[in-house]
Amino acid sequence: MHGKKKAEIITFKVDEPLAKAMLGIQNRSEFIRSAILLAFDSVCPLCKGAGILNQDQHEHWDSFAKSHFFEKCDECHAFHLVCNSEKKHRVHIRSADDETH
Repeated sequence: MHGKKKAEIITFKVDEPLAKAMLGIQNRSEFIRSAILLAFDSVCPLCKGAGILNQDQHEHWDSFAKSHFFEKCDECHAFHLVCNSEKKHRVHIRSADDETH
């Protein structure tokens, strides 16, 4: 049998305020799919959102951390990883016009 795989149906409960907030959304399924996919882009790539590393991940992290460190951006104040072997480069490049506004 060749063809598209049947989509899996996943249901979940929402509280009343969320249900009311979603009342005006015409295609709630598409909205929820998009929101979930967007959330995946913000999940920690190591722990996948669990907040904890397993033993194997921790060993890999320890090895990685020997040549990397955390730094706080002076402009946006976000913490980020920096490789010890890379030259520092600017992430937030603004023109002179941006700085005067």
